[in-house]
Amino acid sequence: MNINTSEPQTNANDQYDHVQSVFESIAPKYDIMNDILSFRRHKAWRKFTMKKMAMKPGDTAIDLCCGTCDWTLSMAEASGTGQVIGLDFSPNMLKVGESKVKAKHLENQITLVQGNAMDLPFEDNRFDYATIGFGLRNVPDLVKVLQEMKRVVKPGGMVVCLELSKPTWQPFKGIYYFYFQQILPNLGKLFAKRYEQYKWLPDSLALFPGREELASIFREVGLQHVKAYPLTGGIAALHIGIKENRHV
Repeated sequence: MNINTSEPQTNANDQYDHVQSVFESIAPKYDIMNDILSFRRHKAWRKFTMKKMAMKPGDTAIDLCCGTCDWTLSMAEASGTGQVIGLDFSPNMLKVGESKVKAKHLENQITLVQGNAMDLPFEDNRFDYATIGFGLRNVPDLVKVLQEMKRVVKPGGMVVCLELSKPTWQPFKGIYYFYFQQILPNLGKLFAKRYEQYKWLPDSLALFPGREELASIFREVGLQHVKAYPLTGGIAALHIGIKENRHV
């Protein structure tokens, strides 16, 4: 739904600022909380995603909402020599990520950029892959982000989203939502000293499209051969789309 008034833009700016403040505050505990948030499954999900991506030596990538750079590092290691950009709006998250990049001695291959996923500072048709992991549900305009991801990948390039999703199988669905809405914020308070910030996360998921709905949005922005994979009973999902290659 498109509404041409100034108020939604203000709301979008407010959401952007709020989400940025959330991640600025939780950055030091982000990796620990990722384990809690995903039942320690996020590494397996990323491994599955990397297998589906099938990166080749020399491939280039941009990792949006890169956070503390775990996926950025995985892509750089898979590519070997290809340049990988990690982009995030949170300086504190990037600071944690930078320490990981230095520990792996990948400073010459990985460039970290503070920026807005809805307005990427890169030219068209630059990267082989554009990825976003656990960040799409946090942006004010996910369609704009997907359009930007499509814009910056080369024809034939891949747009990849790994994100929390909405399980549909009962009784697992009820158990998961109870955990996510009632227990998770208190775990955030216990481990990260941030109750309100982790209370916001289940709220963000409630507004986020389900797996099939997000696949439809991928198609609506013009991506081809869209595939959606449910992970761990549907609590997460992998979406992949290909930018049309007009020369094939």
